[in-house]
Amino acid sequence: MFRVVIPARYGSSRLPGKVLVGIAGRPMIQWVYERACASTAQEVIIATDDLRVIQAAQLFGADATMTAATHASGTDRIAEVARARAWSDEDIIVNLQGDEPLMPPALIDQVAGVLESAPQAGIATLAAPVESLAELMDPNAVKVVMDARGRALYFSRAPIPWNRDGAPSGPASQSVFAGAWRHVGLYAYRVGALLRLAALGTGVLEAREKLEQLRALEQGLEIRVSGALQRPGPDVNAAADLERVSALLRR
Repeated sequence: MFRVVIPARYGSSRLPGKVLVGIAGRPMIQWVYERACASTAQEVIIATDDLRVIQAAQLFGADATMTAATHASGTDRIAEVARARAWSDEDIIVNLQGDEPLMPPALIDQVAGVLESAPQAGIATLAAPVESLAELMDPNAVKVVMDARGRALYFSRAPIPWNRDGAPSGPASQSVFAGAWRHVGLYAYRVGALLRLAALGTGVLEAREKLEQLRALEQGLEIRVSGALQRPGPDVNAAADLERVSALLRR
């Protein structure tokens, strides 16, 4: 059994108020909430820092809770909910970002199942094969490298693993992307691991790459990674993403 918590910060540098932006007749957060409810989660909670999100959630019948406006990340916001509701250290929470209206419910179930089957791990996440050279080189597409047991070795915005023989004339000549994995930003946490992470300061690698999952690796926490059963649809990071996502949802 597991819960889903959707961190829904109202502010966004690239698209302010994006969790309430209308997509195909509904606020984006409602699409995300309905995806979570279509999974096998025992409970789905929206965690926000803004009364407008609470009010919108009430209109479509969601459980929404107010959290501090000072949280630096969704992980910190979810940790506040876990503390407030006194969940057990072994309970599993799936972190579904509030800008993922096309996340397949099957992947929510999958990431929770990965963590349930790996009792020594504190965190689980998913990855999908990189599909093009452009995706490999894109710093907005986070790559992950795993060991033979599926444990994360590193996450990076850089093109990893780097194929030396595929780039005989330097980085611009790279021609190989096969074997690389793109991180799917969906996490399952054991509550104990989540609270430990939230109590720590920003890590050196985390600050450099702007990837909060590196905090866990720097602290020696095991992150189990599994190949996603299907590729999720695009998330919404900027206004340019809205038209594409709206077209997909209208279908």
